[in-house]
Formats: sequence, structure tokens, C-alpha cells
Amino acid sequence: MSFDIGLTLLVLAVAAWTIAARETFVAVVGFVAYGLLLAFVWVRLAAPDVALTEAALGSGLTGGLLIGASSRLRRSQSPAAEEAPGVVLKAAAAVLSILVSAGLAAIVLLLPDPAPTLAPQAAASIAATGLGNPVTAVLMAYRAIDTLLEIVVLLLALVGIWSLAADRDWGGRPDRRVSTDPVSVLTFVAQLLVPVGILVGIHIFWVGSVAPGGEFQGATTLAAMWILASMAGLVDAPAVTRRWLRLVLVIGPAVFLAIGLAGFALAGAFLAYPESHAKLLILIIEIPVTLAIAATLALLVAGPPERAQR
Repeated sequence: MSFDIGLTLLVLAVAAWTIAARETFVAVVGFVAYGLLLAFVWVRLAAPDVALTEAALGSGLTGGLLIGASSRLRRSQSPAAEEAPGVVLKAAAAVLSILVSAGLAAIVLLLPDPAPTLAPQAAASIAATGLGNPVTAVLMAYRAIDTLLEIVVLLLALVGIWSLAADRDWGGRPDRRVSTDPVSVLTFVAQLLVPVGILVGIHIFWVGSVAPGGEFQGATTLAAMWILASMAGLVDAPAVTRRWLRLVLVIGPAVFLAIGLAGFALAGAFLAYPESHAKLLILIIEIPVTLAIAATLALLVAGPPERAQR
């Protein structure tokens, strides 16, 4: 109990510090720390899948994206843009935050007890999917269309990012390569951590059918390893016109959609799996989807093409 109270107070303190931070980079660091603390909260709530997602996406990948954005803002912000907001704006933001928090709290407190749930029905049918992890079973079977649309949204977001490139740079490479000393600490850490991180990402993906993990968590870990290697100057971002790159990006949703359409003939409905082959079909979907998500997330962080292809 004392640990939970201390963790709650620490989360609230870090959240307040992040909001009150005057500098963009300091706020980003606070956001990353806040995300890691939330991952511990989800672990304490017996939700390891959510904890992995929060640590990988909410803190790790998003934190890297915000750090890159903050560095760009520091180079482009004018002195006038760095002036503190007025009292009226601060008060309005505070009131709005309080109202949103109170509304969310009221919704939670007014929920019927016990809360309405389909968990018993879902748990009773999990065996038909051949999966031991109920979260993966829900994402790939009962909410498969949501999972498919999430992957499509990521791909559309990447196309939107690429569309921000200048005409002269379209088809070139994102400007993410960082020149560093080959004997620097960052280079050493990248050379040491990236191979281990790739193995961890593959493991998290593979055990997702029977234990906490899955394609999103595994793909995020793989994307983070590419970002680390890029920051250390070990790899360069590929040109966005590379055929193999575009194939990796679209093969995940394409295979997902193809098997979904095959469900009409195999099981009588879109994204339905015959019970005898459900686990095999889900695995066939998850492998290319993991690669597609990893490539998409890494390229989202890399940004639009800024260097014309040689």
C-alpha cells in the first residue's frame, strides 16, 4: 500500500513538473519520465500488456519524436515565441484541465457496479483462436478490423509526413543521420544495445500469442533500435523511393486485408478464421504486420525527406 501511495504521489509530482516546465526540452524529459512511471502503474494494476505498450510507445518512441521536435524548435524559435503566456491563458488552461479531469473522474465513479463487460463471453471463446494471450486474441480476432485500421492510419500518417518534403527533396532521404565520433559513448552503447534489442523485440513479438507482448510492442522495440543506430551514425535513412522499403510498408496491411477477405470463403465473414487454422492465419498476419509497423514508426520519427537522393 505504501509503495502504491508513493508511486501515485510521484506520478502526480512529475506530471505537475512537466506542465510547469518553461523549456521545451525539460518538458519532454518530464514527459518521458511520466510515461515510464505510468508503465509501473499499469504493472501494479496487473496489466503487463498495457505497461509494455506505454513504455514502448507512450514514453520511448513518442519521447524520441518529441526530443527531435524540441531540438528543431530550439533552432527555429524566436525570442518573442519563447515569452511566457499571459495570466488569462494560464487560468483558462488550468480551468479546462480541471473540468476535463473532473469529467473523467465522474464517468469512472458513475459506472455501474459491476461494470458492463463482454470479458466472460470473450474468454469462453479464446480457445477457438488457438492463442493463450487474451489481449492478442481480442486484438487479432474480436477487434481485428480495429487493428487493421490502426495499421492503415499509421501508413497514412507516414504518407502525410513525407508530403511535407520540398519538391526538390521528394524521393530523397530523411535527415536523421547524426555524425558522431566512432569511439563516443553513444556509438558504443548503440553497438552494444542494438543486437540485444533486436532479439528482445523478436522475443516480445513471438511470445505475444501466449504471454504479454505482441506485434505492436515488438515492432516498437525494433523501431527504437533503428532510431538508436541512426542517432549513433551507424545507419542512414533509406530513400523513400526504394521499392523494398515501400513493399515492407504495405505488405502488412495487404496481407491482413487479403486474409480478411478470404474469411468470407473460409469462415463466412470478413476477418473470420476457421477454427482449425485460426492460429496459423493469425501468425501469417502478424509477421508482416510487425515489420510494417516497425518500419513505419521508425520513418515517422525520421521525418520527411530533406536530402535529395544522389
